[in-house]
Amino acid sequence: MRNRFALETKAAGDTEDDLDEALEAVAKTVEDRTEKKVSKLIADALKPLNEGLTNIEKKMNRPGALTLPGPGQENTEVAAVETKAVRSFLKSGNRNFSAEHYLNGDELKTMTVGSDPDGGYTVFPVLSANITKRLFDQSPMRRLSDVQTISEGDSWEEPIDLDDVGATWVEETEARPETSSPQVGMLRIPVHEIYAMPKVSQRMIDDSSWQIGNWLEGKVADKFGRTEGYAALLGNGVKKPRGMLTYPTALESDLARPWGTIQYVKSGDAAAITPDSLKGVVWALRAPYRLGASWLMNSNTAGTIDKFKNVNGDYIWRDGLTAGAQPSLLGYPVEIDENMPDIGANSLPIAFGNIKKAYVIVDKAGYKLLQDPYTQKPFVLFYMYRRTGGALRNSEAVKFLRISA
Repeated sequence: MRNRFALETKAAGDTEDDLDEALEAVAKTVEDRTEKKVSKLIADALKPLNEGLTNIEKKMNRPGALTLPGPGQENTEVAAVETKAVRSFLKSGNRNFSAEHYLNGDELKTMTVGSDPDGGYTVFPVLSANITKRLFDQSPMRRLSDVQTISEGDSWEEPIDLDDVGATWVEETEARPETSSPQVGMLRIPVHEIYAMPKVSQRMIDDSSWQIGNWLEGKVADKFGRTEGYAALLGNGVKKPRGMLTYPTALESDLARPWGTIQYVKSGDAAAITPDSLKGVVWALRAPYRLGASWLMNSNTAGTIDKFKNVNGDYIWRDGLTAGAQPSLLGYPVEIDENMPDIGANSLPIAFGNIKKAYVIVDKAGYKLLQDPYTQKPFVLFYMYRRTGGALRNSEAVKFLRISA
């Protein structure tokens, strides 16, 4: 029994001696090298130290070794604490440690923002009062067109005076036979419905710092505007307005072509715009419509025309006198609508005319918003809709430039 106790006590002493030797080896190695090589030295020292620690742990984990009374018990606990301290140093690189901290239960900690338990919870982000929004291109068609608002019915109608009256010269006593009487037509524009119905949880509405309803309403209104602007140029008239670019076109002048057909002017080139063709478009529009006329094109087309010069080398494009002011071309303002086609064979990249006389947009009582918190609990449905229509009113009030030779 005494021999067993002596052997086990010696094992505990060996544990302390092995650890001391390992620590002394690390300290001597660090002292003998420069600061620049510390990282490499620690890596080199890590392997033998880990092997020593493994042997120590094997001895410490032997049955009965940690339960013996006497000095060996105290030495074993100190060895375990120092082992933990060394490992902490090797992992963190913190030189300001000592085993006493671990013996007293005071492990050194650093407060950092990157760790929530170490103080990160106390650092709060600042929420901006503004919102960064993606900006979309809005069509100017609503601003340029004649907008009519109705409060009842599902369509808007307007008489069309297309015909002329007969008149002739006569002598004083010459008979006056009956002359021809004019006939009138009727323009009818139905209103169509566009809607959106996003849903939001009731908790989101209750807890969010945003006014979710107002934000959604603004988003939907912006989307409605872009959708309507596209339809005013390219809509097919089925459940939506009919776009100005979808009507038939012809080369004939106003008095020669049918009503409802828009005249186009050739560009003079199969794939490009020529400066002379721009002047041709201006003079194709008759004088009664040139007052209040403007150009309509997308940015790509405008960028091409911006480089055109006259015979004197002067640019025919005129920028606005102030930043953001509207540019002009041949004396008429230029409106940018990204829904207009790009320059290409047989395309219609440019419109010129009095859009207010040419196109009508019909609205019925603006936007409607209904909040439904009942149908899909716990969600609230934001049902928004509007009814609007649009059609060509006067085919003589606008001209197109067509890319063709």
